[in-house]
Amino acid sequence: MNNSVTNTARLLGAGLRALLVLTLVTGVIYPLVVTGIAQGLFGDKANGSEIKADGKVVGSSLIGQSYNLPLKKGQETPEPDLKWFQGRPANGLGSNSVNTQYKLLLSGATNLAADNKDLVKQVEDAKAAVIKDNSVPGYTVKPSDVPADAVTSSGSGLDPAISPQYAELQVHRVAAKIGLPVAQVQKLVDEHTQGRTLGFIGEPRVNVLKLNIALKDLVEKN
Repeated sequence: MNNSVTNTARLLGAGLRALLVLTLVTGVIYPLVVTGIAQGLFGDKANGSEIKADGKVVGSSLIGQSYNLPLKKGQETPEPDLKWFQGRPANGLGSNSVNTQYKLLLSGATNLAADNKDLVKQVEDAKAAVIKDNSVPGYTVKPSDVPADAVTSSGSGLDPAISPQYAELQVHRVAAKIGLPVAQVQKLVDEHTQGRTLGFIGEPRVNVLKLNIALKDLVEKN
């Protein structure tokens, strides 16, 4: 009987020691090592690919933001603030009432078929708005000028970038709204156009948040 109790106590003691060691290794040491490596080698990515302006975090380079005017009384859909470059349409899977900066709660596409009447209308309405908003005196946008990313949301619904074609289409409107020469605004777009990753992955793109931060800085200098 005593031997049985002793053996049980030894087994419990060994199990407890194993639990403590595993907890220390996997719950404390390993996370600290991984976190340290991530912060040391990939600090920007580990912290959410933050973008800062005026010493403050204003967003992430991985998540698109909307640039809209405040809602008017009785208005449900905000109008775009046309002095800023606009991103892709954000037609996602849901909304939230906690963080109103990001209208999408879930990342995802609409999953509507290409011939779906609702999707067709969304694209047609978006195309008409792009033509109307970006046609300014001396520069008229033609239907054939409107790229696909100007009227369709991405697979995530949170795409932070637009095509160089869509950015260039907005140059004349932005320049007119903020009172800067077209050449200066176009130069900003050129400077913020990224090529394909490693020369062959993905498509050329322009990060809208970074571009608008540079635009804000340019306006303040003039």
